[in-house]
Amino acid sequence: MPKTILITGSTDGIGLATANMLVAQGHTVLLHGRNPAKLAAAEKALSALPGAGRIESYVADLSRMSEVVALAAAVAKQHRALDVLINNAGILRSPGPRTPDGLDVRFAVNTLAPWLLTQSLLPLLGADARVVNLSSAAQAPVDLDALAGRGQLADMSAYSQSKLALTMWSRHMALARKATGPMIVAVNPGSLLASKMVKEGFGIAGSDIRIGADILARAALADEFAAANGLYFDNDGGQFASPHADALDAHKCQAVVQVIEAILATIDR
Repeated sequence: MPKTILITGSTDGIGLATANMLVAQGHTVLLHGRNPAKLAAAEKALSALPGAGRIESYVADLSRMSEVVALAAAVAKQHRALDVLINNAGILRSPGPRTPDGLDVRFAVNTLAPWLLTQSLLPLLGADARVVNLSSAAQAPVDLDALAGRGQLADMSAYSQSKLALTMWSRHMALARKATGPMIVAVNPGSLLASKMVKEGFGIAGSDIRIGADILARAALADEFAAANGLYFDNDGGQFASPHADALDAHKCQAVVQVIEAILATIDR
């Protein structure tokens, strides 16, 4: 049965490759990007696939929380239910490391936006729905002050911390909602894949992007992930594994969530 799937950051890289797989299987795929031209080009290319499912496009800059809320509202206007949310959009480097709200852009896009989007879309995500959060093998202890926008971190430090913060809130939210769903899982799609981020950050071509797309598609649909709530899948090892120890510490996860909620309570949305 065709599913309705929203993939953030789906105009290139792993997001686009995942959309390609899912559209070709006949699913309804909701594309997201911040560049209207790239979004239109992606929709055109995917629409030409044999047996393509329905495709919709949504524009939003996920570094701005007001646009995250607007994205959720736009999806809710068109759909009464959402089967899968893949929080794929991410950033490592940016010409402007701070957002208009005064946040580090890595924490804003990689941590806060997926939390806010997931929370905003919960009315559409039923007990059998899935939220797939794009984590990373790069995980470092979270500086709560940096998460809150106080201080400035180097690119890789901010990225690694933002991905651990994402993994931490994924587990926290999953366990808090285990009785009602949706299933929430954090996935490292594979290290140094051929994404724009890897090319910009490390200056290498990277491995086949389809490695990452395949695991995200499996996390979205396959039975092997049906009971993955609160877990972490490491695609470098091809199995469920332990994330950074901080993600298994309930008190540290709660502290990260409290900072996230405090930040969002003060931002004009």
